[in-house]
Amino acid sequence: MPTSIITTDDLREFKMELLEELRSILSKQSSGTLKRYLKSSEVMDLLKISPGTLQNFRINGTLPYTKVGGIIYYDIQEIHRVMNENRVRTNFDL
Repeated sequence: MPTSIITTDDLREFKMELLEELRSILSKQSSGTLKRYLKSSEVMDLLKISPGTLQNFRINGTLPYTKVGGIIYYDIQEIHRVMNENRVRTNFDL
């Protein structure tokens, strides 16, 4: 496997690209252009869960949803709320 040497200039360039990408994401979020409602597949990708787990979250009321026609939508703010409410506190959080 060939070896590549990374210089400080390479790292500086990567840092600038990363910062620009983060600024772009944060500006989209603050301007409200990010999606508010996600489809099931997007929620599964976001939370790294299976279709069965997502269905269990719907059935037991863990994750609220809206059904329009045959498509199920989830409010991203509700997903954040559920994640925050179920956060496990440790001694390190104090």
